Amino acid sequence: QVQLVESGGGLVQPGQSLRLSCTANGLSLNLYAVAWFRQVPGKEREGIACINAGDGRISGDDKTYYTDSAKGRFTISRDNITSTVYLEMSNLVAGDTAVYNCAPYSGSRCAVVSGTIYAPRIRWGQGAQVTVSS
Repeated sequence: QVQLVESGGGLVQPGQSLRLSCTANGLSLNLYAVAWFRQVPGKEREGIACINAGDGRISGDDKTYYTDSAKGRFTISRDNITSTVYLEMSNLVAGDTAVYNCAPYSGSRCAVVSGTIYAPRIRWGQGAQVTVSS
């Protein structure tokens, strides 16, 4: 069974940066679109970034999508050598405090409609807690 593993979370001050990593035990992420979601207690899970899957080349030109929450501050990328998907987050603010999860799709394209990133039906991992506080 596929187990998603998110890492890289932590406590940072406003304005600082973090890089989250996503791997999947039992699955190579190289062939699948992968999205990052985040959730604050009491609120719905929010999709913030997604990356399509290219042809598996190391330097594939995979299309990326961002919601307004992430545009300009977050960057999603993948490393096909290590089968890892990253979320680089910069200029973090208190509103970014949440549990962050990655989510692979069953195909190579992100599910994005009218700027909304829709979640695939998966078993979610534990996620990475990101806390932004001074």
